[in-house]
Amino acid sequence: MLTMISFGIAAGVAGVSGVMGHRYSRDFVRRKLRFTNVVETPAIGLIAGAAAAVAAAPVVAVAPIVGAGTALAFGAGVGTGVARGAKEARDG
Repeated sequence: MLTMISFGIAAGVAGVSGVMGHRYSRDFVRRKLRFTNVVETPAIGLIAGAAAAVAAAPVVAVAPIVGAGTALAFGAGVGTGVARGAKEARDG
């Protein structure tokens, strides 16, 4: 029973971190980076997502419930947010 509760908490934290990473990174890229050449790099979402996952790895390594899945969800959220924000900045 306790395992199911901790799994539910970990899945919830991973989901929230992915959604919030997407939301904040898309907004940041769309507002702040629209006048830079960064938005024209084709693989910017992949680069940003990988960097975010690597940066989140030490944080989730010391957290008691969350694990590598949370870092991967955060990286995926940031990567998709940056890619989406760059597309919106390019398109207008």
